[in-house]
Amino acid sequence: DSSDEEESSYTESEESEGEDPSERDLARIYERRIQWSVHKLAHRRQVVEELVRDLLHVSRERFLNSFFPVLQPAIGVGSACEGWSPQEEKDVVYCVLVPLKAPCGHTFHLELDTAGEMPQKGMCVCVELVCTCTGEQLGSNTLCFLHHCKEELMRNQEPSLLQTLCTGPYLDAQKIALWFQKFVTSAWEEVLQSHHYSMKVLPSTRSCKLKLKKARRTPLLVEIIFGVQQGDSDIFLTSQPTEALVPPSTTWLETYAVAEAMFFQHISRQAPRHSCYLKCLQLCARILVGTGFSPYTLKTVVMHLLTLIPLAGWCRRDFLLRLDDVMQYLRCCVEEKRLNHFFFGNEDMPEEISLPTAFQMAQPINLFQNLVEDPDAHAKALCEANDL
Repeated sequence: DSSDEEESSYTESEESEGEDPSERDLARIYERRIQWSVHKLAHRRQVVEELVRDLLHVSRERFLNSFFPVLQPAIGVGSACEGWSPQEEKDVVYCVLVPLKAPCGHTFHLELDTAGEMPQKGMCVCVELVCTCTGEQLGSNTLCFLHHCKEELMRNQEPSLLQTLCTGPYLDAQKIALWFQKFVTSAWEEVLQSHHYSMKVLPSTRSCKLKLKKARRTPLLVEIIFGVQQGDSDIFLTSQPTEALVPPSTTWLETYAVAEAMFFQHISRQAPRHSCYLKCLQLCARILVGTGFSPYTLKTVVMHLLTLIPLAGWCRRDFLLRLDDVMQYLRCCVEEKRLNHFFFGNEDMPEEISLPTAFQMAQPINLFQNLVEDPDAHAKALCEANDL
């Protein structure tokens, strides 16, 4: 068993001389309890990635001559795909984002939808037709939507994206979700996983939620969401609503999930083998369940610490020290009523993360602003932080 091999690799030589034996025992208990969980998350994430990759391969063949959005390679996002989760195994949802590109003869323009301040602003994806007459002259079979009559287009060409998955001139998240759900249902028998899993599409208005069942195994829950990239950055607009806001179907919400996934990939490439940052996230996430601190608060704290503490300091022997750092950092943020959003005005941002200029130039945004404005909420958070 690979987890047993990894457990046995924790040798006395990795421990610092003079370390308290009781702390060594405690660290090993934590390792045994969460090592399996982290390993299982990684294995099931791989299954999800293969499934979505196969589905997208079928979609490219099926929609080759249509004018539906062009589906790009999926990006695993969210805690489970990053390698940790605050949820029990049966409730873990593996979320992947499928970027959408405009099909031939179309272009996407982003329009600010609300006057709300960052973070989490809403935008509309305006779909416009563009001239393809030059392409026709070069031998393309696509008729120009702008310069051919409607009758000829109806006879010889699939409908434009504006006629299928838009409401007015705007890309409609609900229509896209329904379209993809129908596609998955019809295409399931064509993917390899259909031989091993039974599949059920779960109700969802703005994404595609799948429940995969294998004999005598915990069901695998998958959510496929859709996104439109902001320029060349790692910031996307997503079809996924938030817990606090279900926007109109033509409103797409700004998400940092891809940038977060890129950050954790960057860390995994740089960190020493058997680093403990995912185990710290896993354990702290379970500890925080039932408190007023959200998993996103925890992730923000750990991302900041990963840029402040050299990655060599996240080895297995440092596990308890890093756990203490996470809780102390959280407590200090509560005392100061300030936790900076990771992606706004952060001078410690790795170069590999591509952000819009506005993000780089922005003043840091306080995720604990509610503690500034609500003394009772601050008192409660401080009490919980002290208990932790």
